[in-house]
Amino acid sequence: MTGPTRHVLDIDDLGPVGLAEVVALAELPPGVLPPVLAGCGVALVFEKPSNRTRNSTEMATVALGGHPVYIQGHDVGLDTRETAADVARTLACYHAVLCARVIDHGSLERMRDALEAPDWGMPVVNLLSDVAHPCQALADLLTLRQVFGSDGLAGRTVAYVGDANNVWRSLALACSMAGIPSRIASPEGFGPSATDQAMVRSFGGQLEVMVDPAEAVEGVDAVYTDVWTSMGQEDEGLARLAAFDGYTVDEALVDRAGPEAVVLHCLPAHRGEEISAAVVDGPRSVVWQQAANRMHAMRGLLAWVRGADLLEVDR
Repeated sequence: MTGPTRHVLDIDDLGPVGLAEVVALAELPPGVLPPVLAGCGVALVFEKPSNRTRNSTEMATVALGGHPVYIQGHDVGLDTRETAADVARTLACYHAVLCARVIDHGSLERMRDALEAPDWGMPVVNLLSDVAHPCQALADLLTLRQVFGSDGLAGRTVAYVGDANNVWRSLALACSMAGIPSRIASPEGFGPSATDQAMVRSFGGQLEVMVDPAEAVEGVDAVYTDVWTSMGQEDEGLARLAAFDGYTVDEALVDRAGPEAVVLHCLPAHRGEEISAAVVDGPRSVVWQQAANRMHAMRGLLAWVRGADLLEVDR
């Protein structure tokens, strides 16, 4: 790999051009991409448990010829047993890519900063933090392209109903960079910060911030939701249930969307809370297609951080 190290801590690290390149790589059949990880290890540090993230990243690594090594948080003790910087440098002695699912986004920043020197050259990829979930956003964009066609996203609108969390932030940035207008409806106190709104709009994308979920989904092409209480917020569970009363994505709400509208959810889903069983298991749901795309998106991202060039890929 030549050029600067391609760290991806949030989706905006890709930039619009990089985002398009990663999605294009992800859309290629598995056997077409070159084995850019052949003979290489990929470190997978997990401070938080995962189903989709672990499986998709491990299988994407294998598809590119690499060897994934799963490392639980207590194995390295980020910033307790050992500094995040020293963990990163140690793993760089053995692996080609460092992927980490962390509690604190700052851990990723310290890992990245420790590996900035040219003699390290190992990219850091965010598998989830309290701030961002770029790998999920890539799968979301890939799913929308499959549903509406790669040339059919112009003018499509995505409405997110729920907490302006890490999933929303990366999704909104991806939509903005891809030219997809987006909306968000959240109870007072749970909407996006002014800083996040400015970041989303800085890429030229349209963002509407609302309180009423019915208004937000009116006529849209895709309705997205996520859990109301994320990992680490369990103590807020009851308060959040009360605050989000009326924000369930159910059949009545989805009926207000466009006639061809689809429903997305990053999973795990809490049926009867943020989404009804009739919707998540219904005909408009594309959540399993979305889940499958986590692997394809990860394959494209790993290929990109390793320097894969679309022009050199034999279609």
